[in-house]
Amino acid sequence: MELSVLLLFALLTGLLVLLARGRPKAHGRLPPGPRPLPFLGNLLQMDRKGLLKSFLRVRLRWAGSEGVVFANGERWKALRRFSLATMRDFGMGKRGVEERIQEEAQCLVEELRKSQGALQDPVFYFHSITANIICSIVFGKRFDYRDPEFLRLLELLFQSFVLISSLSSQLFELYSSFLKYFPGSHRQIYKNLQEINVFIGRSVEQHRETLDPNDKSNPQSQFDHQNLIMSVLSLFFAGTETTSTTLRYGFLLMLKYPHITERIQKEIDQVIGSYRPPALDDRAQMPYTDAVIHEIQRFADLIPIGVPHMVTKDTHFRGYILPKGTEVYPVLSSALHESCYFEKPNDFNPDHFLDANGVVKKNDAFMPFSIGKRICLGEGIARIELFLFFTTILQNFSVASPVAPEDIDLTPQESGVGNVPPNYRIQFLPRQRG
Repeated sequence: MELSVLLLFALLTGLLVLLARGRPKAHGRLPPGPRPLPFLGNLLQMDRKGLLKSFLRVRLRWAGSEGVVFANGERWKALRRFSLATMRDFGMGKRGVEERIQEEAQCLVEELRKSQGALQDPVFYFHSITANIICSIVFGKRFDYRDPEFLRLLELLFQSFVLISSLSSQLFELYSSFLKYFPGSHRQIYKNLQEINVFIGRSVEQHRETLDPNDKSNPQSQFDHQNLIMSVLSLFFAGTETTSTTLRYGFLLMLKYPHITERIQKEIDQVIGSYRPPALDDRAQMPYTDAVIHEIQRFADLIPIGVPHMVTKDTHFRGYILPKGTEVYPVLSSALHESCYFEKPNDFNPDHFLDANGVVKKNDAFMPFSIGKRICLGEGIARIELFLFFTTILQNFSVASPVAPEDIDLTPQESGVGNVPPNYRIQFLPRQRG
């Protein structure tokens, strides 16, 4: 009882001090921002239905690790070089990866035909195809959609992403040194990640003989066993969840706007026909489809706030200083929903990416994969996946929903770190070959 009274007294004292000091001001040469409360930090200023809105409010008011994703400095440089070289060897950006995706797309078509037009939850299918592409690149093989080991991997990845995005996990990030001693979602996340690590580790052991034994003598090497595991884990999370969620959002939008779906299928019929699979070379002749895929990515805005990275040295910015070690977040959504770049940023409109002649136009504000040196490692693969999966499905199927288009809700589900489409069910109806 005495301890709780003491803590309450300390909290009230801190609040009184803050109230007495008035409005927050810039501290020295640090950028200005809202003053954190004792113990709670800026938690009460965050919108639990979307951290993005909170960050944008802060921006408007005040501003006008391990693995290749979260590493910084020399470690990041070494891991990124290795990852890019390895992915090139496995065919990223070459015909190798295109053929893998085409094969997976045809496997999906056969699986969807088995549904015979019944209502389906698309989550399973889109997770399966994107995870299989990563498995194909990383492990050298794909899995059957009903393989128990593969199904368990999908379950762990999806559950972990949901838990990491939850409010309780955001709280744990703030107070991990204290909350780690208590029950919570963080314990299940750690358990899931350990099981995924075991899955990855088994494959690493099977391929260990392919590693360069001469590199063992290099004490400065950043690429050790743990970084290998974490880099593969990062590829699974980044390469599976984001692309599959983009596809889920995309087909929800196709249900919402059937006239757009019909126009895409008309372009598919004209350029590809119905007797050969779509190929990457077709994209240049399909500007409307390409523009729709761009607009799906912009409108969905899956990761509004990019992955945090660290300032490697004291950095001067607009008269302020960002001290070495400061975490910085690229607020990608501020560009994707900026009216000076996109005429109607809150509307789904493929014309955002088409010029007056119907040709795809470049827009510097389009950065769903982030920008600069820290741009998404798998951007090339993701772009190929989105085009080939999207066109292959619409080449073979029409889509339908029991919900009328005007009643379909596009509002994303509550999530701490990303925009996730609402749950929906969809029918894949085989098209007649013409």
